Amino acid sequence: MKTKSNHSRTASAIARYGVSVLALVATGAAMPALAQEAAPAATDEVETVVVTGFRNSLQTAINEKKRSTDMVDVIKAEDIGQFPDLNLAESLQRIPGVSIDRDGGEGKQITVRGLNSEFSRTRINGLEALATTGSKDSSGGTNRGRGFDFNVFAADLFNSLTVRKSMSAEVDEGSLGATVDLQTARPFDYKGFTMASSVQFGYNDKSGKTEPRGTFMISNRWADGKLGALLSVAYGERTVIEEGANTTRWENAYAASNIGRFQSFSTDGGKTFTAITPCTGGGATPNTTRVCNTNSALEPALTGEAAKISNSLHPRIPRFNHFETEQKRLGVTGSFQMRPFDGTLISLDGMYAKFGANRDEWEIEAISFSRSGQGNPQTDIYDYTIDGKGTITKASFNDVDIRSEHRFDELTTTFTQGNLTWDQTWGERFSTKLMIGSSKSVQDTPEQTTFTLESYDVDGYSYDFTDMTAPKFNYSTKNGCTPDQACYWTYSSSTASGDASLIRLRPQQVTNKFTTTRLDAKFDLTDNVTIKAGVSSKKYNFNSTESGRYTTDVNARNENASGNIVTEINSNIAKYSQTVSVAGNTYLIPNLDLIRSTFGYDCNCANSWGIFTTNSTNSSSRTNNRVASETDNGWFLQADFSGEIAGLPYRGNIGTRQVETNLVATGIVGTANNNFRRTTVERSYKDNLPSFNLMIQPVPSVYLRFAAAKTMARPTLLSIIPGGGSVNTSAKTITTGNPALDPVRANTLDFSAEWYVDKDTLFTVALFKKDIKSYIQQRQTTAKLSDYGYNPADFGEAADVTYAVTTPVNTPGGELKGYEISLQKPFHFLPGFLRHTGGIINYTNVESQINYYTSATATTTTRANLLGLSPKAWNITAYYEDDKLSGRVAFAYRDGYLSQLNPGSSADFWGKNETFNIDAQVTYQINKNLTFILEGINLTNEADDRFIAYNTVQGNTAQDLLYDYSKSGRQYYLGLRYKY
Repeated sequence: MKTKSNHSRTASAIARYGVSVLALVATGAAMPALAQEAAPAATDEVETVVVTGFRNSLQTAINEKKRSTDMVDVIKAEDIGQFPDLNLAESLQRIPGVSIDRDGGEGKQITVRGLNSEFSRTRINGLEALATTGSKDSSGGTNRGRGFDFNVFAADLFNSLTVRKSMSAEVDEGSLGATVDLQTARPFDYKGFTMASSVQFGYNDKSGKTEPRGTFMISNRWADGKLGALLSVAYGERTVIEEGANTTRWENAYAASNIGRFQSFSTDGGKTFTAITPCTGGGATPNTTRVCNTNSALEPALTGEAAKISNSLHPRIPRFNHFETEQKRLGVTGSFQMRPFDGTLISLDGMYAKFGANRDEWEIEAISFSRSGQGNPQTDIYDYTIDGKGTITKASFNDVDIRSEHRFDELTTTFTQGNLTWDQTWGERFSTKLMIGSSKSVQDTPEQTTFTLESYDVDGYSYDFTDMTAPKFNYSTKNGCTPDQACYWTYSSSTASGDASLIRLRPQQVTNKFTTTRLDAKFDLTDNVTIKAGVSSKKYNFNSTESGRYTTDVNARNENASGNIVTEINSNIAKYSQTVSVAGNTYLIPNLDLIRSTFGYDCNCANSWGIFTTNSTNSSSRTNNRVASETDNGWFLQADFSGEIAGLPYRGNIGTRQVETNLVATGIVGTANNNFRRTTVERSYKDNLPSFNLMIQPVPSVYLRFAAAKTMARPTLLSIIPGGGSVNTSAKTITTGNPALDPVRANTLDFSAEWYVDKDTLFTVALFKKDIKSYIQQRQTTAKLSDYGYNPADFGEAADVTYAVTTPVNTPGGELKGYEISLQKPFHFLPGFLRHTGGIINYTNVESQINYYTSATATTTTRANLLGLSPKAWNITAYYEDDKLSGRVAFAYRDGYLSQLNPGSSADFWGKNETFNIDAQVTYQINKNLTFILEGINLTNEADDRFIAYNTVQGNTAQDLLYDYSKSGRQYYLGLRYKY
């Protein structure tokens, strides 16, 4: 399994974008009005040197890393509102071993040392939290997993980001990749009254819109510094337009989706056609849908050109996409601190964040390639090209159904957190810390609506995927009309010629809530040994809901257009449509705003125009309706130690963490006669997680670190909740979640060598290895219904009979190993203005492969990279800073990676191709209070380029077919920052 790589493209991009941005900074630095003499050379004594700005933040981060016993990396904001990024994910990618996945041109989730976001935990102000969002389908849709979506928060709300790569007993369990600590500002971080604000205007060259972004922070201390309060606010708006092509997968006549063979083919340019014997569905005579049963030897055999065409892949739904997302991001933090007595510190922190991302989506597509019956089996193919990997890359067709689609998603994530921290010193040797808090994330989609227009049996349609990133489509004519004319389209409730038009209503919501109580104690046994112990109780509540439209049968989702609305729209298509253009193609789509206001489809009711009711218990919506409560009770014991061996200083910790996980999960299970029942199961398991960290200094400036630990990452709650699938009581098959699923556990080893050359310079080499004991994959096994918590009587069974159960199971894992190299250095040795420059370089190499089952019933495995793993990743930050002018340009590269196993249509994997991003920031200090800011994000206008890979028994071997390709434009910000 390989992903595309084009390092020459990356190199030219560096030359094209990087040099120009650096030249901008350097030119500004050379201007006499801006050039400043360097401060006197720093001595080795840190306390005699005063450094501010970006270099100060780097020095502080180095000191934090140096002081830590565990293996950590830190980013410090040089001041409030000075992270040069849209959100936290983009800030975190500056850390060695951290890569990000961008959605809509901005960072969303992180991968740490090859392990995707499901394997990392995030804490805000010391307590675990989870924030999730929705995204376009090709980027994963609604997040129902454990992966943290960092795009909910503006980076300006935080002044410290820490990535903990080694485990110690005192750190919460649940991570194989890393524990990410996000710290908001507190009043005692400042000496006294502090106020800072920024106002910027952003411009995106794709949307062409100018929109505001701003921050404000005020903090003060009273009562001789014993009381303090802080308030910070960040707000921004951004319109994102993404355009490109999509296929929703590729398939042939024998794919698992069973769409059937083409009707006929022509080898003379469409003059004459030869019929292709249709599939029978495994029976003796053709059936009405003409689907192909891939497991049956009874299908009529094909030879020659008919066999070649039927075995070859074609795009499932070839189309152009247009996404227009209106983002509004608000964040508010508040903090109150007091020291009422000596040795007492009480901190009360609160956070509110709201991320709105309403999205309009429209497509023009050939829908019938993905349909049986009146779809693909009625289509004729000619002027086709089949490549050596079994892919129809170019072809023309007759009798193709064209669809125009308009979808609207109202997406909002609301995050709240409140926590109380009481730090208390009891004498000279004993101290405690009590933390009580709760966080809640609600990802709400009250409206997800899709309406479509149809054009049946279009002759002369063609596609050309010779260039996968820029395919060409010809939608021909219908009734003598083109797609930008109403006479090309119909709005239909009939399925006689193909799919009926849609009224798709799918509102949904995901809620994640954490409630934590934690008490830690520390006792200095001697000057060199400290005993730490603690207990904690953490409750995680997960609630996922999805509803769907039904009409006459409450147990069946029905999204076909029906009612008087059909007649009204079909007779006035010009009125109820709007004209759009995508990639040079102009066509009509349903006008959802007008349709909503006219027909009231969002009423969740039946009115004179039709039935627009929804419920969460219809058979097609049940899969995403699940509830779970997970309670984690644990304790830890840890000894911190320090001393000297043969004159060499050392320090470290050793300990263990014991945790019991108790799960109560409820899902909707289909029963006899298409009814349903809510089923609840309970499960508990225990983990003993020992850990060891050691640091030794062979010379004063060199730190050698070693760490070993047992770690675990709990499975997603969606995968362990019962229900969520289909039941066939006749065939005795069921698809369900697996409450007996175990966590992914691993033994980890880490080593790093860190050379602190001076207070500004750090060179690090780190090695890591993780022995991942198991992995989670979808498999079909044989079991009794009671084994999964079901009552056989609910399925009409008189006894506890055996079923073929398709469910997530623990499969063998594999070894993950790799290394990181990092260097940060100011270039004081260079002449002139170049002495104000410096750089940070990080490189990560990771290896890990898993034996994958590419279908639930597969008997053999395919060996490929761990999902989410990029073998190589690097980032470079080059900076300039003097007394007035400061500039930074950041380059980030990530190899391609696999993102999903068995995505459908008999494909093996989805994945994403390599990315290379450049972000930059320039600031100029006008006076001691006022600073000018210029920022550029995604300056390469990097594509979101996703692929799909095949290796089928029909000989399809393409590994980089187009799944989705789009660009979202460059983002610029211009503004001022004020500090008092």
